[in-house]
Amino acid sequence: MNPLESLNEFLGNAEGWLWTWAGMPVVILLGLYFTIRTGAVQFRMIPAMFGAITQKAQREEVGSGRDRAERTKSLSAFQAFSVSAAARVGTGNISGVAGAIFLGGPGAVLWMWVMCLLTGAASFIESTLAQLWKTRADDTYKGGPAFYIARGLGSRKFGLFFAVLFIFCFAFAFTSLQANTIVDAVTGAAAVYVDPAQLGWLPVVLGVLLAVLTGVIVFGGMRRVASVAQNMVPIMAAIYLLIGIVIVGMNLGELPRVITQIVTEAFSPQAAIGGGFGAVIVNGVQRGMLSNEAGMGSVPNVAATASVSHPVKQGLVQTLGVYFDTLLICTITAFIVLVSFPDVSAGGEGLTMVQESLATNLGGWSAILLAAIMFLLAFTSVLGNFSYGEANMHFITSKRGWHIAFGIAVTGLVLVGSMIAVDLAWTIAGVSMVFIALINLVVIALLAPTAVKLLRHYNAQRAQGLDPIFLASDLPEIKNVEVWVGEDVCDYQDAREAEAATV
Repeated sequence: MNPLESLNEFLGNAEGWLWTWAGMPVVILLGLYFTIRTGAVQFRMIPAMFGAITQKAQREEVGSGRDRAERTKSLSAFQAFSVSAAARVGTGNISGVAGAIFLGGPGAVLWMWVMCLLTGAASFIESTLAQLWKTRADDTYKGGPAFYIARGLGSRKFGLFFAVLFIFCFAFAFTSLQANTIVDAVTGAAAVYVDPAQLGWLPVVLGVLLAVLTGVIVFGGMRRVASVAQNMVPIMAAIYLLIGIVIVGMNLGELPRVITQIVTEAFSPQAAIGGGFGAVIVNGVQRGMLSNEAGMGSVPNVAATASVSHPVKQGLVQTLGVYFDTLLICTITAFIVLVSFPDVSAGGEGLTMVQESLATNLGGWSAILLAAIMFLLAFTSVLGNFSYGEANMHFITSKRGWHIAFGIAVTGLVLVGSMIAVDLAWTIAGVSMVFIALINLVVIALLAPTAVKLLRHYNAQRAQGLDPIFLASDLPEIKNVEVWVGEDVCDYQDAREAEAATV
């Protein structure tokens, strides 16, 4: 074994150990704490989540004279939801879920559901905090863990440390790894029809194509990223859900058996091990493809970009995103696998079971379909990860030159990641993710009382039949709030006053 292989093995073992003995206990205990502290906000406010996702962004005039026009001040609630979903819903929703089932049995699915519901409160808190302590930028708002570490805990140096670690892990490592996944999926599909020995040129062509597509989108700014995401994510989700529904429909008689397996095997020793990993991280941690990212510090970077009338609204929207990712997308993957493999040990590991299920039910052509789905999943994750990194770059510096360099670096890593073996990079990124998650969870635990105070403020207005609006002056004890003055919510106040005048 050469030194790189030894290092890869050591880091892989360290990653597993950290998640087993540090990550999982922290996630479970703090998940319970957040649930109790917020009064189980992730359960009791589901109707409000659907209402919050429809809020439109404020508008502002740009230009002058005949060139004067209106544009949104920032992203709408749905656009922020779409960008975060683009990053959440990645290849881990297919290969990671199938891998968890392979390792832990069908019962792993139940543990995924349980952890999804438990950590929804963590997602609510981190996204609410990101909205509260966001800042203004050129084309949108910016915010995230680095910002609420600096403003909520009063430590810019710690915020800088987090931002640098985050950019390395998400914007750089995971971006190149997602590009590598795209190439593997497309090459695998092409190998069904063409001799693999003749496909040596394909990774280069795909890498150049992906780099060009990425560059065109990311250099258009966050508005263009959001526009692409809000169009691609619903299509991507609809296609995958439709495939799952068709396969389940073709095997409807197997559904009672599948549900029984999931429930009864959730408490067997094997399923408990696989399920525990599968719910919190499992193969998603080992391969950097988490399921819903609740509490992991990634989604708040996008949650902060939305223009909403109250910070709690994005907390609710992003909690809904957790359910969308796990209860819909991951569940469909589980059903696709389990209707075709009553004995999961008889299937191939991870993605192989999904491929075989599709081939069995839909025919050999489904390899191309799966490659197309993996392409969409991975490419939208590239855009989502870019948006995460871009928010942290803004925390470090607002100088245009550095942001251009960042965009060039991301585009270049897409090209490089398409053409190289990246086993060690996956492992290094996975270990980095452990520390990012643990740091963020501890930070939001310290700042949870502020999020709860905002939740009470929100609910007090709802109890009066009002559409909640927050101003920094409403809770003057909360310090270092830059936004949330009159101009940031003026459209919403005008709309409320107009509505009141008609009553």
